[in-house]
Amino acid sequence: MEQPPESQQQSPAAAEFLNHVGLEELQCCLFAETLEVVPAVGQPSDQAGGQWWVAAQWAPYERAGELLRSCILVQAGSRGKQDGVPCCSTLKAYVTPRLETLEQEEQERLELSEHPIERRTHMVSHQHGMTVTKTLQEGEAEPQRQNFSYSQAELQGLLPEGANLLLLRVLARRQAVPPNLIFPAIDTEGHLCTSSYRTLGIQQQAVGSAEVEVFVIERALNAGTGVSTTWHNSFLPSGRLARRVQVGHPTLMLLQDESVLDEKGGVEPQPRFPKQALDWEEDLQLYSWFLDRKEELRASHAAYVREHPEIQELLADFLQALLLQQPHDPVSFAAQFFAPFGRRWSPGPRFASSGDDSPLSCSLHHEPPANKE
Repeated sequence: MEQPPESQQQSPAAAEFLNHVGLEELQCCLFAETLEVVPAVGQPSDQAGGQWWVAAQWAPYERAGELLRSCILVQAGSRGKQDGVPCCSTLKAYVTPRLETLEQEEQERLELSEHPIERRTHMVSHQHGMTVTKTLQEGEAEPQRQNFSYSQAELQGLLPEGANLLLLRVLARRQAVPPNLIFPAIDTEGHLCTSSYRTLGIQQQAVGSAEVEVFVIERALNAGTGVSTTWHNSFLPSGRLARRVQVGHPTLMLLQDESVLDEKGGVEPQPRFPKQALDWEEDLQLYSWFLDRKEELRASHAAYVREHPEIQELLADFLQALLLQQPHDPVSFAAQFFAPFGRRWSPGPRFASSGDDSPLSCSLHHEPPANKE
């Protein structure tokens, strides 16, 4: 198989770095944090408002025909404005302790009043490499899809966005970036490119009214067309972000709550705040968790019904009998209908019945033994 160009390969320094990332080091990088989105210097105030957040935690990962694996689930999202238009984005990635990406999905949505635009990029690894699917949805039009496939040789050391967020935390806690740290990556168009890292040293930064030292890491995504996208990430010694800037972008992300800083510039546990009413449908993080849990339950319920086809037959028989007889007390009717099945099992929790002499009080119990003469 033909090898990819050298410019898209993992550097020796990157391969050596991954070999020395341990579980204990990664464990210290599993936390959640939130930054405020504010306008960059010289930008109008209508660019302000919104949040950027990222969270990492251990989570199970399972695919059909494969064993359950313990991975790091990286989730991130943002909410704000782009050229005055409300927008939001989400990221969900399953990453192994070796920083290998098993699956990742990114979504970006522009809330144009009459013509919303949604972009999705889904990548999933397999034994031959990785498949990337890009989807563009504009208003009510049919979605446009593009598929890309890459071999294992091309993806050696691949570091997409989810794994990148973990790598940055590891580098920040070490307070050092090896020279010539380059990984293969995939750009926003789904094409193979490189992701490079270098240190910009220790700098001073304001967090609220406090002045703290931060370790600054530059990450550049170098596309094959020669165009690069660059971020400057400023970290506290704990690995938490204090500032995140995309060079040339009208907004930036800042840590503004100085109460999380201790005397050494590290991070204390977040203080407890009184409960506040939340509109979970408007909260990007909560809504993302809701959708994830909803899909998990739906898949679990569907799998159970497929494994037990007798459920549908049983329910169909009961509904047919119920609609034909239309009893005044459906609960008592249900108890009588299912009583033959209940004699095989110990009784469980009972439902209330509207009837005085409900069969629920006896029909679900085992039949008493016959009297002995």
